[in-house]
Amino acid sequence: MRAWQGLGMMLLVVGAVLCLLGLVLLLAPKLPSWLFRLPGDLRWKGDGVEVYVPFTSMLVLSIVLTVLINVLLRLFGKH
Repeated sequence: MRAWQGLGMMLLVVGAVLCLLGLVLLLAPKLPSWLFRLPGDLRWKGDGVEVYVPFTSMLVLSIVLTVLINVLLRLFGKH
């Protein structure tokens, strides 16, 4: 019976992550254009090729998600 509870919790977490990903994809076109064009993001255009490396954007996103996850863990008493 315990294995079923673990499987059920895993399915709930995967479902929640998929819902959040879907929400992000729905809201992505409404995000400001400067959000992923920060100083430090590299963009290179060549002959028919465009390379974009969002160093600064990913650093900012990582910091925001780290803070958010730590706050949620503290709220739910898991930390």
